[in-house]
Amino acid sequence: MSLVPGSVVISNAGRDKGRKFITLAKEVDENYIYISDGNLRKIENPKKKKLKHVIITGRVIEKLAIKLEQGKPLQNAEIFKEIRKLDEVV
Repeated sequence: MSLVPGSVVISNAGRDKGRKFITLAKEVDENYIYISDGNLRKIENPKKKKLKHVIITGRVIEKLAIKLEQGKPLQNAEIFKEIRKLDEVV
């Protein structure tokens, strides 16, 4: 699966194991991505995570993806709210 900005991933290693995040940019390189959840990992200080330590869900939050691709400012509250919506649906 390919990653685009706004893709939902789940951490499967480290102290954040099991948490949902969104990708903030395309892959940094072939091994790393930057992720944020708007709560513990704010957009100002995203987590650089190895690709092998995340599960790619294949879901994309379109609202956030559009803002990221257009370079518009994104708020932590927006990210947190959209991730919580995913938790409520499942």
